Amino acid sequence: MSNQPRHIAIIMDGNGRWAESKGKTRTFGHEKGAEVVRTITTYCATHPEIERLTLYAFSTENWKRPKLEVEFLMKLLEKYLKNELPTYLEGNIRFEPIGDLSLFSSSLRKTITHVREATEHCTGLVQSLALNYGGQDEIVRAANQLCEANAPITTESLTQALDCPSDVDLLIRTGGDNRLSNFLLWQSAYAELFFTDTLWPDFSENELNDIIRKFKTVERRFGGIN
Repeated sequence: MSNQPRHIAIIMDGNGRWAESKGKTRTFGHEKGAEVVRTITTYCATHPEIERLTLYAFSTENWKRPKLEVEFLMKLLEKYLKNELPTYLEGNIRFEPIGDLSLFSSSLRKTITHVREATEHCTGLVQSLALNYGGQDEIVRAANQLCEANAPITTESLTQALDCPSDVDLLIRTGGDNRLSNFLLWQSAYAELFFTDTLWPDFSENELNDIIRKFKTVERRFGGIN
């Protein structure tokens, strides 16, 4: 099973550049990117060996973007979740957000909660959207939670206090940059990293399948020897 990627995480980069290359606004790229989220999620849901798909949707640093773009992203996220609820239910997909949701509007938080609760009974793929998420922020919040509970901080206790306690097997970044950008830092300690120049709106099931096939050829030693 070590050669099966049970938890796939993806940094979805390149929406804006994809749109600009076509003479479109950046918002057009984000809309196309949302369609690819559906495609990739559906692909993973039909492969039972994949248990969790975590997608970097909005980082703690993304608030620095132009105000109009951030407002559009918030509206797009709410629209996506409302529209995708039937897809989640039909595909037996459980939705689990991670990140600090406190900065979102009450309307968006209500939608996130509704979709999460409506899919709690689903037993197939877990699709986790990282929303106002940063790996460093997640670790700090987890450590503070343990301190407030006067609990010892160990590898195990900190892992369980994280928003996402599941180790990443395969981490993919689209868009041509070769960095983690503060995404699932703790969980990716032994993840296999794959970087592709493909911009997110052009990322396909075929490319994901190719990456998974390459992943399966990797010998994962986790610090040991063969």
